[in-house]
Amino acid sequence: MKKDNLYVGLASLFIGGICLVIALNFESGIRSLLFGFAGAGIGPGAVMLWKYYYWTRPENRKRYQEKIENENIELHDERKTMLRDKSGRYAYLIGFAVISVSMVVFSILGNLGIIQNSELIILYLGGYFLFQCIIGVVIFNHLNKKY
Repeated sequence: MKKDNLYVGLASLFIGGICLVIALNFESGIRSLLFGFAGAGIGPGAVMLWKYYYWTRPENRKRYQEKIENENIELHDERKTMLRDKSGRYAYLIGFAVISVSMVVFSILGNLGIIQNSELIILYLGGYFLFQCIIGVVIFNHLNKKY
């Protein structure tokens, strides 16, 4: 496994730790956000360090090389590359439609006075982010079965 993975894991863990220390020591309006950043740094950083440790052990190096070779074959498969591109385009177009409708809906809700704070919009954008990720995978799987 590359040393870059180790360095990225350590940096992520360090930044998450800094956010945690700041969130615990200071009362602020962004305290909950800092706790979120801490979790988003510490969790993946710890996983990256564990994976680096696991795959660099002598008994796992041969399996890791096989795994990397298989991933490279899958990654550079022309058919799957074409399907990934096509599913990305479809997800992009669906996202445009969703955003267009959302702009109209939020504009109407804002003018009616129903939306007065940004929490609903933040939750919506988080859901939209998940929707984009999921719809891309669903479309890819559908195209993979179809072709």
